[in-house]
Amino acid sequence: MTPAPILLFVYNRPEHVRQCIASLQANELAAQSPLFIYSDAAKTPESREGVEQTRRFIRDIDGFASVTIIEREQNWGLARSIIDGVTTQVNHFGRVIVMEDDLIAAPFFLQFMNDTLETYKDEPRVGHIQGCDFTQDTSLPDTFLIKWTGSWGWGTWDRAWKLFNPNGKELLQQLEERNLTHRFDFNSTYGYTRMLRRQIEGKNNSWAIRWNASLFLADILSLNAGRSLIRNTGFDGSGTNCGGGGLYDSTLWLNPLPVKKLSPIEENEKAREAFVRYYHRTNCFMAKAIRRIKRTLKGDFGA
Repeated sequence: MTPAPILLFVYNRPEHVRQCIASLQANELAAQSPLFIYSDAAKTPESREGVEQTRRFIRDIDGFASVTIIEREQNWGLARSIIDGVTTQVNHFGRVIVMEDDLIAAPFFLQFMNDTLETYKDEPRVGHIQGCDFTQDTSLPDTFLIKWTGSWGWGTWDRAWKLFNPNGKELLQQLEERNLTHRFDFNSTYGYTRMLRRQIEGKNNSWAIRWNASLFLADILSLNAGRSLIRNTGFDGSGTNCGGGGLYDSTLWLNPLPVKKLSPIEENEKAREAFVRYYHRTNCFMAKAIRRIKRTLKGDFGA
Protein backbone atom coordinates (compact mmCIF):
# COMPACT_ATOMS: atom_id res chain seq x y z
CA MET A 1 0.00 0.00 0.00
CA THR A 2 1.36 3.40 -1.03
CA PRO A 3 0.66 5.97 1.70
CA ALA A 4 -1.96 8.58 0.89
CA PRO A 5 -0.76 12.10 0.12
CA ILE A 6 -0.94 14.64 2.93
CA LEU A 7 -2.51 17.99 2.07
CA LEU A 8 -1.49 20.77 4.45
CA PHE A 9 -3.18 24.18 4.29
CA VAL A 10 -1.22 27.09 5.74
CA TYR A 11 -1.56 30.85 5.99
CA ASN A 12 0.29 33.28 8.26
CA ARG A 13 1.19 31.34 11.41
CA PRO A 14 4.76 30.07 11.00
CA GLU A 15 5.07 28.74 14.56
CA HIS A 16 1.94 26.66 14.21
CA VAL A 17 3.22 25.30 10.90
CA ARG A 18 6.56 24.33 12.49
CA GLN A 19 4.78 22.39 15.22
CA CYS A 20 2.48 20.69 12.73
CA ILE A 21 5.34 19.67 10.43
CA ALA A 22 7.47 18.40 13.32
CA SER A 23 4.60 16.23 14.53
CA LEU A 24 4.07 14.77 11.07
CA GLN A 25 7.80 14.13 10.62
CA ALA A 26 7.72 12.10 13.85
CA ASN A 27 5.36 9.65 12.12
CA GLU A 28 7.21 6.71 10.58
CA LEU A 29 5.12 6.88 7.40
CA ALA A 30 6.05 10.51 6.74
CA ALA A 31 9.15 9.48 4.77
CA GLN A 32 6.91 7.48 2.40
CA SER A 33 4.16 10.10 2.10
CA PRO A 34 3.99 12.87 -0.51
CA LEU A 35 3.25 16.23 1.08
CA PHE A 36 1.34 19.00 -0.71
CA ILE A 37 1.42 22.38 1.03
CA TYR A 38 -1.14 24.98 0.00
CA SER A 39 0.01 28.46 1.06
CA ASP A 40 -2.61 31.18 0.85
CA ALA A 41 -1.64 34.77 0.01
CA ALA A 42 -2.08 37.62 2.47
CA LYS A 43 -5.57 39.07 2.77
CA THR A 44 -4.38 42.28 4.44
CA PRO A 45 -1.07 44.16 4.68
CA GLU A 46 -0.89 43.13 8.34
CA SER A 47 -0.90 39.44 7.34
CA ARG A 48 1.89 39.75 4.76
CA GLU A 49 4.86 39.26 7.07
CA GLY A 50 3.37 36.13 8.63
CA VAL A 51 2.69 34.71 5.18
CA GLU A 52 6.26 35.41 4.06
CA GLN A 53 7.74 33.85 7.21
CA THR A 54 5.57 30.79 6.68
CA ARG A 55 6.65 30.50 3.06
CA ARG A 56 10.33 30.79 3.92
CA PHE A 57 9.91 27.91 6.37
CA ILE A 58 7.94 25.55 4.13
CA ARG A 59 10.43 25.95 1.25
CA ASP A 60 13.04 24.09 3.31
CA ILE A 61 10.89 21.21 4.59
CA ASP A 62 12.18 17.67 4.15
CA GLY A 63 11.47 14.27 5.71
CA PHE A 64 8.68 13.33 3.30
CA ALA A 65 8.66 11.29 0.10
CA SER A 66 8.23 14.57 -1.78
CA VAL A 67 7.20 18.11 -0.98
CA THR A 68 5.09 20.13 -3.42
CA ILE A 69 4.26 23.74 -2.58
CA ILE A 70 1.34 25.62 -4.10
CA GLU A 71 1.66 29.34 -3.34
CA ARG A 72 -1.50 31.27 -4.06
CA GLU A 73 -0.85 34.63 -5.73
CA GLN A 74 -4.11 36.01 -4.34
CA ASN A 75 -5.96 35.32 -1.11
CA TRP A 76 -8.32 32.42 -1.71
CA GLY A 77 -9.57 31.89 1.84
CA LEU A 78 -9.54 28.50 3.52
CA ALA A 79 -12.78 27.15 2.06
CA ARG A 80 -11.93 27.79 -1.60
CA SER A 81 -8.37 26.56 -1.09
CA ILE A 82 -9.43 23.31 0.60
CA ILE A 83 -12.17 22.56 -1.92
CA ASP A 84 -9.76 23.13 -4.81
CA GLY A 85 -6.85 21.26 -3.21
CA VAL A 86 -8.85 18.24 -2.11
CA THR A 87 -10.63 18.01 -5.47
CA THR A 88 -7.36 18.18 -7.42
CA GLN A 89 -5.42 15.67 -5.35
CA VAL A 90 -8.18 13.18 -4.54
CA ASN A 91 -9.02 12.94 -8.23
CA HIS A 92 -5.35 12.18 -8.92
CA PHE A 93 -4.52 9.86 -6.02
CA GLY A 94 -7.93 8.43 -5.15
CA ARG A 95 -7.53 9.22 -1.44
CA VAL A 96 -6.13 12.04 0.68
CA ILE A 97 -5.25 13.00 4.25
CA VAL A 98 -6.06 16.63 5.07
CA MET A 99 -4.36 18.79 7.71
CA GLU A 100 -4.49 22.46 8.66
CA ASP A 101 -1.59 24.40 10.13
CA ASP A 102 -2.85 24.46 13.72
CA LEU A 103 -3.06 20.69 14.13
CA ILE A 104 -0.60 18.50 16.03
CA ALA A 105 -0.47 14.85 14.95
CA ALA A 106 0.25 11.93 17.26
CA PRO A 107 3.14 9.59 16.30
CA PHE A 108 0.77 6.97 14.83
CA PHE A 109 -1.67 9.33 13.14
CA LEU A 110 -0.49 8.57 9.60
CA GLN A 111 -0.53 4.83 10.26
CA PHE A 112 -4.11 5.03 11.49
CA MET A 113 -5.27 7.16 8.59
CA ASN A 114 -3.67 4.93 5.97
CA ASP A 115 -4.94 1.77 7.66
CA THR A 116 -8.50 3.08 7.72
CA LEU A 117 -8.37 4.46 4.18
CA GLU A 118 -7.28 1.03 2.99
CA THR A 119 -9.66 -0.99 5.18
CA TYR A 120 -12.76 0.97 4.15
CA LYS A 121 -11.77 1.83 0.57
CA ASP A 122 -14.50 -0.36 -0.94
CA GLU A 123 -17.18 0.33 1.67
CA PRO A 124 -19.60 2.77 0.01
CA ARG A 125 -21.37 3.79 3.23
CA VAL A 126 -18.14 5.07 4.80
CA GLY A 127 -16.98 8.32 3.22
CA HIS A 128 -14.84 10.07 5.81
CA ILE A 129 -12.10 9.28 8.32
CA GLN A 130 -11.66 11.48 11.41
CA GLY A 131 -8.53 11.32 13.58
CA CYS A 132 -9.50 13.78 16.32
CA ASP A 133 -11.69 13.15 19.36
CA PHE A 134 -12.34 16.28 21.42
CA THR A 135 -15.08 14.74 23.57
CA GLN A 136 -12.50 12.76 25.58
CA ASP A 137 -15.35 10.40 26.48
CA THR A 138 -13.80 7.19 27.80
CA SER A 139 -16.91 5.22 26.88
CA LEU A 140 -16.10 5.54 23.18
CA PRO A 141 -14.50 2.50 21.53
CA ASP A 142 -11.17 2.76 19.68
CA THR A 143 -13.07 3.34 16.44
CA PHE A 144 -16.74 3.92 15.72
CA LEU A 145 -19.08 4.93 12.91
CA ILE A 146 -21.13 8.11 13.11
CA LYS A 147 -23.05 10.42 10.77
CA TRP A 148 -20.89 13.47 11.38
CA THR A 149 -17.69 14.69 9.76
CA GLY A 150 -15.01 16.34 11.87
CA SER A 151 -12.56 18.57 10.02
CA TRP A 152 -9.40 18.22 12.14
CA GLY A 153 -7.09 15.62 10.68
CA TRP A 154 -9.35 13.83 8.23
CA GLY A 155 -9.28 11.72 5.10
CA THR A 156 -11.53 10.68 2.26
CA TRP A 157 -11.69 8.97 -1.13
CA ASP A 158 -12.58 10.25 -4.58
CA ARG A 159 -15.83 8.23 -4.56
CA ALA A 160 -17.01 10.08 -1.42
CA TRP A 161 -15.76 13.54 -2.37
CA LYS A 162 -17.98 13.37 -5.45
CA LEU A 163 -20.90 13.74 -3.02
CA PHE A 164 -19.70 17.14 -1.82
CA ASN A 165 -22.28 19.83 -2.58
CA PRO A 166 -20.89 23.37 -2.21
CA ASN A 167 -24.39 24.87 -2.42
CA GLY A 168 -25.37 25.52 1.20
CA LYS A 169 -28.85 26.71 0.25
CA GLU A 170 -29.66 23.38 -1.41
CA LEU A 171 -28.30 21.46 1.58
CA LEU A 172 -30.36 23.46 4.07
CA GLN A 173 -33.51 23.03 1.99
CA GLN A 174 -33.06 19.25 1.98
CA LEU A 175 -32.39 19.12 5.72
CA GLU A 176 -35.57 21.09 6.42
CA GLU A 177 -37.76 19.29 3.90
CA ARG A 178 -36.71 15.92 5.33
CA ASN A 179 -37.10 17.09 8.95
CA LEU A 180 -33.47 16.22 9.71
CA THR A 181 -32.28 19.39 11.42
CA HIS A 182 -32.86 18.06 14.95
CA ARG A 183 -30.68 15.01 14.37
CA PHE A 184 -28.15 16.96 12.30
CA ASP A 185 -27.73 19.19 15.36
CA PHE A 186 -27.20 16.21 17.71
CA ASN A 187 -30.72 16.47 19.16
CA SER A 188 -30.53 20.27 19.02
CA THR A 189 -27.51 20.42 21.35
CA TYR A 190 -25.22 22.10 18.81
CA GLY A 191 -26.04 24.62 16.08
CA TYR A 192 -24.80 22.93 12.93
CA THR A 193 -27.94 24.03 11.07
CA ARG A 194 -27.35 27.58 12.27
CA MET A 195 -23.77 27.33 11.02
CA LEU A 196 -25.07 26.31 7.60
CA ARG A 197 -27.55 29.20 7.57
CA ARG A 198 -24.74 31.61 8.43
CA GLN A 199 -22.67 30.20 5.56
CA ILE A 200 -25.56 30.86 3.19
CA GLU A 201 -25.86 34.42 4.55
CA GLY A 202 -22.15 35.03 4.02
CA LYS A 203 -21.44 35.29 7.76
CA ASN A 204 -18.96 32.43 7.57
CA ASN A 205 -17.31 30.62 4.69
CA SER A 206 -17.21 27.12 6.10
CA TRP A 207 -16.46 24.32 3.66
CA ALA A 208 -16.69 21.87 6.60
CA ILE A 209 -20.38 22.47 7.35
CA ARG A 210 -21.21 21.82 3.70
CA TRP A 211 -19.13 18.62 3.68
CA ASN A 212 -20.83 17.53 6.89
CA ALA A 213 -24.31 18.19 5.48
CA SER A 214 -23.49 16.60 2.11
CA LEU A 215 -22.56 13.24 3.66
CA PHE A 216 -25.30 13.42 6.29
CA LEU A 217 -27.98 13.82 3.62
CA ALA A 218 -26.46 10.96 1.59
CA ASP A 219 -26.60 8.72 4.70
CA ILE A 220 -22.83 8.30 4.60
CA LEU A 221 -20.90 7.47 7.77
CA SER A 222 -17.56 8.63 9.16
CA LEU A 223 -15.07 6.26 10.77
CA ASN A 224 -13.86 8.13 13.86
CA ALA A 225 -10.99 7.55 16.23
CA GLY A 226 -12.19 7.18 19.80
CA ARG A 227 -8.72 8.11 21.07
CA SER A 228 -7.50 11.43 19.76
CA LEU A 229 -4.63 11.31 17.29
CA ILE A 230 -4.94 15.05 16.62
CA ARG A 231 -4.75 18.08 18.88
CA ASN A 232 -5.97 21.47 17.70
CA THR A 233 -3.74 24.34 18.92
CA GLY A 234 -5.64 27.04 17.03
CA PHE A 235 -7.86 28.08 19.90
CA ASP A 236 -5.30 30.63 21.03
CA GLY A 237 -6.92 33.49 19.17
CA SER A 238 -4.55 33.24 16.20
CA GLY A 239 -6.96 31.59 13.78
CA THR A 240 -9.63 33.09 11.54
CA ASN A 241 -12.40 30.91 12.92
CA CYS A 242 -11.08 29.94 16.36
CA GLY A 243 -11.52 32.00 19.48
CA GLY A 244 -10.07 31.43 22.93
CA GLY A 245 -11.01 29.06 25.68
CA GLY A 246 -9.50 25.74 24.69
CA LEU A 247 -12.97 24.17 24.66
CA TYR A 248 -12.07 21.54 22.06
CA ASP A 249 -8.64 20.64 23.35
CA SER A 250 -7.70 16.97 23.45
CA THR A 251 -5.03 14.71 24.87
CA LEU A 252 -3.00 12.94 22.20
CA TRP A 253 -3.09 9.15 22.14
CA LEU A 254 0.57 8.18 21.74
CA ASN A 255 0.16 4.47 20.96
CA PRO A 256 -0.90 2.64 17.79
CA LEU A 257 -4.66 2.54 17.32
CA PRO A 258 -5.77 -0.80 15.84
CA VAL A 259 -8.05 -0.74 12.82
CA LYS A 260 -10.48 -3.60 12.24
CA LYS A 261 -13.40 -3.31 9.88
CA LEU A 262 -16.55 -2.80 11.90
CA SER A 263 -19.63 -4.88 11.28
CA PRO A 264 -22.42 -4.10 10.71
CA ILE A 265 -21.77 -0.84 8.86
CA GLU A 266 -24.20 1.35 10.76
CA GLU A 267 -24.10 4.33 13.07
CA ASN A 268 -23.00 3.66 16.61
CA GLU A 269 -25.93 5.07 18.60
CA LYS A 270 -23.99 5.02 21.87
CA ALA A 271 -21.27 7.11 20.26
CA ARG A 272 -23.92 9.55 19.04
CA GLU A 273 -25.27 9.74 22.59
CA ALA A 274 -21.76 10.55 23.81
CA PHE A 275 -21.62 13.51 21.42
CA VAL A 276 -25.08 14.64 22.56
CA ARG A 277 -23.91 14.54 26.18
CA TYR A 278 -20.75 16.44 25.30
CA TYR A 279 -22.56 19.19 23.40
CA HIS A 280 -25.27 19.46 26.05
CA ARG A 281 -22.62 19.87 28.74
CA THR A 282 -20.50 22.39 26.82
CA ASN A 283 -23.05 24.25 24.71
CA CYS A 284 -25.95 24.86 27.09
CA PHE A 285 -26.70 28.45 28.10
CA MET A 286 -25.13 28.16 31.55
CA ALA A 287 -21.91 26.59 30.24
CA LYS A 288 -21.48 29.30 27.61
CA ALA A 289 -22.21 32.06 30.13
CA ILE A 290 -19.63 30.72 32.59
CA ARG A 291 -16.98 30.42 29.83
CA ARG A 292 -17.62 33.98 28.69
CA ILE A 293 -17.31 35.34 32.23
CA LYS A 294 -14.05 33.43 32.81
CA ARG A 295 -12.58 34.62 29.52
CA THR A 296 -13.60 38.20 30.15
CA LEU A 297 -11.95 38.16 33.58
CA LYS A 298 -8.77 36.92 31.91
CA GLY A 299 -8.96 39.61 29.24
CA ASP A 300 -9.74 37.07 26.51
CA PHE A 301 -12.49 38.48 24.33
CA GLY A 302 -12.35 35.75 21.67
CA ALA A 303 -15.36 33.76 20.47
